[in-house]
Amino acid sequence: MTFKIPFSFEDVEIQRRKVKNLKFYFKRNKDSKLHAYLRDADVNVTREEYLAICFKGAAYAFGILFVFFFASFLILGINGFWYSLLYSFLLALLFSGFMLFSRLIYPKVYCMRKQREIERNLISALGDMLVQLNSGIPLFSILVNLSNSDYGELSREFKKAVKKINAGLPQIEVIEALGERNSSIYFKRTLWQISNGLRSGSDLAIVIQDSINSLNEEQLIQIQNYGNKLNPLIMFYMLISVILPALAITFLTIISSMIDLPEVVTILMFLGMFVFVIIIQVMFLGVIKSARPSLL
Repeated sequence: MTFKIPFSFEDVEIQRRKVKNLKFYFKRNKDSKLHAYLRDADVNVTREEYLAICFKGAAYAFGILFVFFFASFLILGINGFWYSLLYSFLLALLFSGFMLFSRLIYPKVYCMRKQREIERNLISALGDMLVQLNSGIPLFSILVNLSNSDYGELSREFKKAVKKINAGLPQIEVIEALGERNSSIYFKRTLWQISNGLRSGSDLAIVIQDSINSLNEEQLIQIQNYGNKLNPLIMFYMLISVILPALAITFLTIISSMIDLPEVVTILMFLGMFVFVIIIQVMFLGVIKSARPSLL
């Protein structure tokens, strides 16, 4: 996953350099959630710089959209000068506000996606680690193997650890630091158990096996909760996208024949119903995907 600011065509580093004189307008606050999200996303941008990027982009977008809408309304001759000015201002404010909101919320969304991808591959990676430990492979070699494996964001996290260990940092400190800078609770817990096992000289195979057992139990709990959430969602889906459209189509057919509606109006009503069902289908798929347990 690459950290890409929404509605931007430039790299984050380039945008950071462009706002170096604007970041001083924002008060420093290292305890803010945005600072924590940017740190967990491993982006070389401070909270103040990111806020400057967001507000500068929104201001530019507002100016460009205002001129575009105003010129379009004048060319098309819609509602006169003052109404065109008002509508252009409101539309530009709406779109630039949506852009600003999308940018401000993106670090949180990125960290949540990263966390889900890490947790989805965590049990498989720990099983791979356990097999290698039982084969007598040293922990550092296991970390190198996992970093080169196809575990997505989890492999990238291990790559960071391998790079720091190769730079001369102690292995235990690197593992602890990796857990502190990660938003996944299960990954943090696993790394904490591994670092404690290294400090106490315990058998890492037993530590990893306990972590796998704990994650398997948590996975079963998540599956049960997921099943409980699906039951009302399926009822809602059946009601909104199956029963109501069927009744509406029957009702519209009867009404259109009784009051002799124009053909165009009837076609538009049925097309509107079709679009409504499609929107509900897409929303339902999105809800199902977001409710899916992270350990699956």
